[in-house]
Amino acid sequence: MRFKKKTAVVVALLTVIMVCFGGCDSESDKMQEKTADFSKNTTEFYEKWKDKYLLKNPYVTDEVQYYVWYSEETYAQNNSETAVTVSEAHGYGMLIATSMAEYDSNAKEIFDGLYRYYRAHLSEIGPNLMAWQQSDNGTAIVNTSGADSAADGDMDIAYSLLMADSIWGSNGDINYRQSAVDIINDIMTYEVNQTDWIIQLGDWVYSEQDSPYYSATRASDFIVQYMPVFAKVTNDQRWINVYDSTYEIINSFTAEYKTGILPDFIVKDETGKFVPAPADFMESEYDGCYYYNSCRTPWRISMDYLINGNQNALAFASAINTFIIDSTNGDPWEIKACYEPDGTPVEDYNDLCFTAPFMISALCGDNTQWHDAVRDTVVNYGDDIYYGDTIKMLCLIADDGKWIVPE
Repeated sequence: MRFKKKTAVVVALLTVIMVCFGGCDSESDKMQEKTADFSKNTTEFYEKWKDKYLLKNPYVTDEVQYYVWYSEETYAQNNSETAVTVSEAHGYGMLIATSMAEYDSNAKEIFDGLYRYYRAHLSEIGPNLMAWQQSDNGTAIVNTSGADSAADGDMDIAYSLLMADSIWGSNGDINYRQSAVDIINDIMTYEVNQTDWIIQLGDWVYSEQDSPYYSATRASDFIVQYMPVFAKVTNDQRWINVYDSTYEIINSFTAEYKTGILPDFIVKDETGKFVPAPADFMESEYDGCYYYNSCRTPWRISMDYLINGNQNALAFASAINTFIIDSTNGDPWEIKACYEPDGTPVEDYNDLCFTAPFMISALCGDNTQWHDAVRDTVVNYGDDIYYGDTIKMLCLIADDGKWIVPE
């Protein structure tokens, strides 16, 4: 399968474009084409992002490996090892490198270095999946906290390889397309609950069918735009089962709470209904809230409307846009860093990683004024850390219309 670049989402002050496959509605037909160039905001921020977060593995001398530095810490002599990256960050880096290829003449070198790093840090369970965390021990960067995977990183790595195939082809040293297919097949085998057809938390859940984690899912893994792509490239229609089941969960939360707010973790109760996870289910007391995982959903889910015209994604985006505009009185600086599913704020501060995704959901509907306010806030947010900066980078790319999708 060959691919081409399509404009996914683009907003300027007065002009926007959206190119879709699978049909677009009348609203998208009204949109006008924007220049194909990256915005100055995006290219300037990309240079800062690359300088700060893209690092070369200093311990490997026979090849070049790059990784995305996420921890703000480096190895110190008094530490036995220091965590430096995770597969989530790595997938983001590979998406960014391919997306910026039109701008950065070194993008292929960067991407191939990221690919080699990924291949050097595989899970011990899914043979083509990435171990979720690596640490610097002073002599090498090694897998830590168990060499198992996290689903979102694997999905992003697979999709980035399809993007790479669309740009550079797969006849060189790396067969990008085949590597993507191998990862996608392993995701289906090791990271999909094939009873409920949901994305699981990682391949470590694969053998835990009696565990509550087996029927749990993470809203930030609802990267629905990828699922039809994965079905096409592998000719595996089970991905459409995952696509449909994921929307059943999204739709049920949207209908029940009316806010579009999805919790970080979602579990199945004794009646078979998917509900917010209890406190401390996986990470924190906020596991059943819209927190540092699900803050990405306005970007992740809205992309499926902007690319594919999926009306379920539009319903989600409309709900969360209405909620956030009303709750902030139209001021993006008032977006809070945690909400309960009914929209009750839990924290009283804002955070870039919560704000930037609303730039993408704002493209779904007549939200130009809100979108421009969010983009202005994101562009002028100031210094942040890996997580917020990297989500910002990806959302700016999408907002500039530089996403790559299948024909």
